[in-house]
Parts: sequence; structure tokens; C-alpha cells
Amino acid sequence: MPTQHINLNIRGMTCQACANRIEKVLNKKDFVQSATVNFAGETAQIAFDDTRTTPNELIQIIEKTGFQAALPNTEQPENNHETHWRVWALLAMAAPFMVGMLGMMVGSHALMPPLWAQIVLATAAQTYFALPFYRGAVASVRGGAANMDVLVSMGTLAIYLYSLGMVLAGHGSHHVYFEAGVMVLAFVSLGKYWEAKTKRGSLNALGALLQLTPREVLVYQNENWVTQPLGTIKIGDILRCVHGGRVAADGEVISGEAWADESHLTGESQPVYKTLGDKVLAGSILSGSVDYRAESLGGDTLLGDMVAALADAQGSKAPIARLADKVAAVFVPSVLAISAITFILNWLILGDFSAALVRAVAVLVVACPCALGLATPAAIMAGMGVAVRHGVWFKNAAALEAAGAIEHIILDKTGTITQGKPDIAAIWTAHNTDETKLLQIAAAVERHAAHPLATAIVAEADKRKIIDLPIENINTFAGEGISADIIGLGNVKVGKLTFCGFTLPDSLLENQNVDVSGSLNHLQPSPTHQFAEETHFRQPENIWQIASLVAVSLNNQALGAFALADPLKPDSHAAITRLREHGIHVHILSGDNTATVQHIAQQLRLPEHMVHGNQSPRQKAEFIQQLKQTGVRVAMVGDGINDAPALALADVGFAIRGSTDIAEQSADAVLVKPSIQQLADGLFTARATVRTIKQNLFFAFIYNLLGIPFAAMGLLTPVMAGAMMAMSSVSVLGNALRLKKQNF
Repeated sequence: MPTQHINLNIRGMTCQACANRIEKVLNKKDFVQSATVNFAGETAQIAFDDTRTTPNELIQIIEKTGFQAALPNTEQPENNHETHWRVWALLAMAAPFMVGMLGMMVGSHALMPPLWAQIVLATAAQTYFALPFYRGAVASVRGGAANMDVLVSMGTLAIYLYSLGMVLAGHGSHHVYFEAGVMVLAFVSLGKYWEAKTKRGSLNALGALLQLTPREVLVYQNENWVTQPLGTIKIGDILRCVHGGRVAADGEVISGEAWADESHLTGESQPVYKTLGDKVLAGSILSGSVDYRAESLGGDTLLGDMVAALADAQGSKAPIARLADKVAAVFVPSVLAISAITFILNWLILGDFSAALVRAVAVLVVACPCALGLATPAAIMAGMGVAVRHGVWFKNAAALEAAGAIEHIILDKTGTITQGKPDIAAIWTAHNTDETKLLQIAAAVERHAAHPLATAIVAEADKRKIIDLPIENINTFAGEGISADIIGLGNVKVGKLTFCGFTLPDSLLENQNVDVSGSLNHLQPSPTHQFAEETHFRQPENIWQIASLVAVSLNNQALGAFALADPLKPDSHAAITRLREHGIHVHILSGDNTATVQHIAQQLRLPEHMVHGNQSPRQKAEFIQQLKQTGVRVAMVGDGINDAPALALADVGFAIRGSTDIAEQSADAVLVKPSIQQLADGLFTARATVRTIKQNLFFAFIYNLLGIPFAAMGLLTPVMAGAMMAMSSVSVLGNALRLKKQNF
């Protein structure tokens, strides 16, 4: 069926049981392919048949279950549970009771409000301030489930009615617990307020990203600079960003110069210099001033893409959350049963109805499905935000969780470990073909390839101002090369030596400086020497044995070859060392020749058996499959069509942003920059996130396993239980927030 995906914002959920109920209702509809509701993120991700329903109809379905739903970026009604003034009003009403309870702790009842005041305050709390809990409880029961509202409503209403009954029966202030109902409502409401504020504020990275673009921007119109709202800007407009301002759109600098802080997008902490012709990115902060032409706006910018990707990722569920979901589904009914048993047993054993009731209410109040529901999604939201800050975009929570267990990482060489900007270090020509002709033929075909080696050949041809040739019948062979027909010449192949069907002369491989007149030429341009200096190793005597080779054939006859030197990135050695120190095994699989790859491995101090050259796409995939069969978790980093099978087969595939569409689609995560340091940051963030999830789940389970028995035995009063219930959710969120402050 035709499927459309939509994200909706949900309001009114009080615990994981609410999220489970919305999921259940939506997934029962035959026009809904899948629905996932994130309690911490307060979002619903829905895949549906858009020929049979609409987003508005889906919103109506959710609202019938007792919750509020809206499309992103639309005004939404406030959830009464978290209304600011209600919380403070309840705390003010609870204050006299708090003072009275402090007096009772030292043996004095004089500080407790008079009975009439207790009745007034408790009645106001139950008949007005508790209404949101009652409404939530009724909607939950109607929907065939029970949530936290049911526990709070039943507990506080029972203790209020019992206390009121004691007063009407003439027992005065004896055996009344008006303070318990008011203080439980106050503490629970305060906890929910803190929880909501944290979820929508510091926990959620989306809010910070959405504030990165300015609301107004300077636009050049009619030979004047005027200030206009960002929403009125069109592609092609000339915009100005002054010192300290934020760039409003992705565009190209047409005048001025500045240093741009793009760390929010790329994870790169160092500012990037921008001048005429350079690209600027929406949300960047400038030190300097530039005028730029808007090329992408809103959701089409890199920032907009990041916001959409993060929204999808944060709204997804990790597999580890399934246990919490299963427990939450039966949690509230189980607590109700335990509370009833507590009441009966305590009444029979103690013979005291009021004591039995207080303990039963304490059981209802102390039980907290909120902490259980928040344990996983809160950590996922925080972890996703941290990963994005480091320039790593995980597509969903499952990918983030899987990345936390990675033991082996497979790296491509060109553009990942090396700079991806190779220079031609040597040229060999055959059949009396001169270098200019060889470059002209090779560049004509390589213009239709995306590999960095192809780019280097095209760049050299452009630098020499060589005229391009018309071609047709272009065919790409993943991992091998590219072929095309050049009109008037014939079929040209550019790629591996085996693809082009010839080998290099032995004399070329034996002696780099040999001069075979008319058939062998050798270049030693300055980039080769710079390559040796930048990477701090001695240049071998024969560049043809360790360079990346690109062969060229015409009508299946050898035409020539290029030797290209691609220096290591400055941070590659440190990043790989860092990965290995953390117990991650690093492999290099490259389509480049084995000698070149082994030479790179020596610089990185990697064992020979961890490095393999001349790898086809099938061989890369088979290597990963063999590793996985040993029971280890494997990640792959790649950027080309030839890497797509391996990316899809790996437990986690990392694609380089801007790589081929098929590579990005096959991957589970995207590196904004082709950096191994970013990869390491992403993996360590994932590890820390999984560790935090396990801590949160442990705390949530232990809290309830200890809290419920203590309440049943009378070791916790309803007031203490209410305070603990409020703090349990806040503590889980606080633990998740620690991720944002960790350095990996």
C-alpha cells in the first residue's frame, strides 16, 4: 500500500502505559502500517496508507483516546498536569501541612492547621486541582488500560473520603489524613512539571537546533539593505550576516570574509575561514561579516536535514525498551492488586482499618511506571543529541543501541583514513601516447565518476586546461572502474589494472627513475614531497609500488596509468589508536592495491592481517559476514556504491554525508565529515548511552521492588511515597542528562 510517514506531537501522557495505549489504538487500524509512541519525546511516528486516511484523522483518533495531538511546529494546548500556576498553587496549599508535619516530628500537633482549614484545603485540592488526574484516569480506563493517573486518583481520593468520613462520624481530628492527599498531589504535580520541563528543554536537542537560525535577516533589495522575517526569504536572495550573527540559510559567499563556527553541524570545534566562493551553512556563527546568496532554505538546509533526522531518530524505540514496555503494560493492574492485598492483610493482622488504608494508599502512590517508561527514551534522546553535537547522525534508536556493542570496525581507505584528495605523483604512457592525450581521454571518462582518484585526474586536466572530449554509453562497474565510448576513438576503460586488462612493465616497478624513451615518463611534482613531509615517513623509492594506481585502456589496449599519492589525515593515527585502546578491533578493506594499503597500515601501526587490499564489493561483504559468524558485532564505514552491500550487512553501517545515495540509504548512521575521530565519538557516545539505559532500568526496577514492599509494611507514609514517586522520574532524567556533560 502507498505509505506516508508522519511525526505528531503528543500531550497528556503521564507514563509509559499512556504511550502503549496510543500505540495499541493506532496499530489496530488496518490503514496504519506501524505506529511508535515515544513517552519521553512526546511524539508519535506513524506510517499509514495516505489513500485511506489523513493526518487530521489520525490526530482525531489519538484525541479520542484522551490525549492531545498536533503536527510539528503548530500551536498545542498546554497539558494541565504541567501547568506552572497549578503546581505552585498546590505547593502553597501543602505548605501549612508541611509545617504541621515538622511539628509532629518533634511531638507537637500545635503547628498543624485547624481541622476546618484542613478540610477546606483538601476539598479544594480534590475537587479542582486533582481534576486532570481524574480525567486522565477515566480516559485510561475507557481505553481499556490503567496508567499513573489511576493510581494517584484512587490513592488520594480514598484517603480524602476516609478522612472526611471520620470527621462526619464525629471522630474530630483523630484518624484523618487530609495532609496526605494534598501533599501527594503537590509532590506528584511538581515531579511531572520538572519532568516535562526537562524533556522539552535540556533533554531535547531539537529545541536548541531550532533556535540556531535568526528570526530576521538583512536582505539586499532595491539597492538597500532591509530587515525581513526569515520566512519571507527566497532562494537567490542576497543576505548579509554581520559579526556575531548567525547565518540564515545555506549559501555561497559573494563578498566579505569571516571565520564560521559550524560545530553544531559538523562536530568540528575549530572555526572555518570563509571568503569569496565558499559555502556557508545555516546556523553558523560568524566572526567577521559576509554577504551571501541563499541557495537552500528551511528544511532543505543541512541544519533542517539534521533537525528532521534527529526528530525521527529520537522518536524511535530501541530494542532494549521492549522489556520496559512489557512490564509497563501490566504494571498498574498489578499495583492495584498488590494494594488491595496490602489493605486486606494489614486489616486482618493489625485490626486497624485506618492503618491498613494508609498502607494501601502508600502502595498506590509509591508505584511509579514513569521512571520505567523514561529509562530508555530519556537516555536515547540525550545520546542522540550528544552524537549530533559530534557530527554523527544515527537514523534510529536501534542503530544507536547496536553501535554501543561494536567490537570490530571496518574502514575504507580513500577519504576515510586518507584525506581523499590525492595528487598525481607519476604518469606512465604506452604506445607513444603523450601525457596530455592520456589526461584528456581519462578525464573525459572520469568526469562521470565520484571517486576521489577520479576527481584528482579531472582536476589535473582542468589545471592544464585540456579540452574535454564528447563521450557516450557510460557504464560504471562498482569496485572496478568506469567505461565509455569516446566518439572517434573507441571504447575507453579507466580503473583497476585488471579491469583495463594489462599490467605495468617490470622495468617501471623495479626502478622508479628508469627512462624508456617514448614509452615511459615519470613526474615528481611538489605534492609528492609535501605528502612525505606531512605524514612524517620516508618516501619509498618506487612510488608505483605503494601509490594508488588508475589504469587507462583504449579498445582493450594499454594506454597508460597514473600513480596517485593520498596523504593520511592528521588525526587518523590518533583516532585509530583511540579505538584500539577501547577494545575495538580496526580493519581496513580497500579496493586499492595491496601494497598501497599495507603501506598505509604501517603508518597506522596496524597488523598486516587486519588490512586487505584489492577488495571487491562482494569480498567486503563476505569479510563482514565471516566476522559476524564468529559472534562479534561489526561496524562498517564507507562512502561509495561499492560499499553499499557491506554497509547493509554490518550491524551498524556509517556512511559519509555527501556520499552516494545508495550508500547513505544502506547505512544506519551518517558521519557529517569523513573523520575517524567523529566515528570514535559516535561509538563511545553509543556505549555511554547504552550504559545509561541499563543504569536507568536498574534504578527503576529496584525503586519499585523496594518501594512497594516498604509501603506495604508501613515503612513509607503516603506523603513520603508521593515525594519518592516525584523524585524517581526526575532522577532518571537527571542520569540521562549526564550524557550531555561527558567527554568521550
